[in-house]
Amino acid sequence: MAVIDMPLEELKVYQGKNPCPADFDQYWKNGLDQMNATNPNVEIRPSGFSCSFADCHDMYFTGVNNARIYAKLIKPKGKTNCPAILCFHGYTWSSSQWVDYLSYAAQGYVVAALDCRGQGGRSQDTTQTTGTTFHGHIIRGLDDKPENLAFRQIFLDTAMLARVVMKMDEVDSNRMMTMGVSQGGALTLACAALVPQIKKAAPMYPFLCDYLRVWELDLCTTPYIELRDYFRRFDPMHERETEIFTRLGYIDIQHLVKWIKADVLMALGLRDDLCPPSTQFAAYNKMTCQKEMVIYPDFTHENLPGFADKTFQWLTS
Repeated sequence: MAVIDMPLEELKVYQGKNPCPADFDQYWKNGLDQMNATNPNVEIRPSGFSCSFADCHDMYFTGVNNARIYAKLIKPKGKTNCPAILCFHGYTWSSSQWVDYLSYAAQGYVVAALDCRGQGGRSQDTTQTTGTTFHGHIIRGLDDKPENLAFRQIFLDTAMLARVVMKMDEVDSNRMMTMGVSQGGALTLACAALVPQIKKAAPMYPFLCDYLRVWELDLCTTPYIELRDYFRRFDPMHERETEIFTRLGYIDIQHLVKWIKADVLMALGLRDDLCPPSTQFAAYNKMTCQKEMVIYPDFTHENLPGFADKTFQWLTS
């Protein structure tokens, strides 16, 4: 098979390169404490999208730093004690169309689809940071204290969404699941790591893993181009390279996955030159939960045929 990264036998044992900050565990404990001290002040209203078997709502809640966060919420009509699926979208985009979630609602699942703050949807971004706000959420807050990293807030929004949905009368809090693609795959894993009650997680080629490996592969193009641009503009001699990658370690998915208790079904393409396979394996290989990897040897960062069907069957079984 063609190789753009490293041979498959090496991928299966690769453990990642990006450093993990010494206070990583305390950093995320503090983040969850901040989130748990935040009143979500949930607002739910009809969306205007009609469906014969489900009610579709616009939902807003308050995340950390008092941002109002939006999510599509779909509840099957007349159902109680429902399992729930939290859905996360790709980088810079927003939650998908209502119709894209109805297959799960038709199976009796409550569905909540987040709009990431500061990206293409309706969520409010209140992140205030010192330093560059040049394009990209990976580097936003990089020159400020670690608590102001933009993706810290987004990861905590996924956990707050889980908290809000688990408390709904229609939801069985013991049957919570997550799913998403690319950035959504990363958030699928982040949510499962920060919310141990999550039972199943289905990420496809997760983003936000092993930044140093991306850099070494010279693959800092879309969506990682902001890393290259950051160095070119703010550290052209790479005098702070170790410091920068260590700080990025706070928002590196591979360091979060050790907390996942959910079963994981993950897929990737071995020719993915946007989210390199080794970066994804760095996260997968650190998981200690029940897990399965579905590998597409000839595919890049694109639709992986059959995986959506496999995911649906797996999540609803």
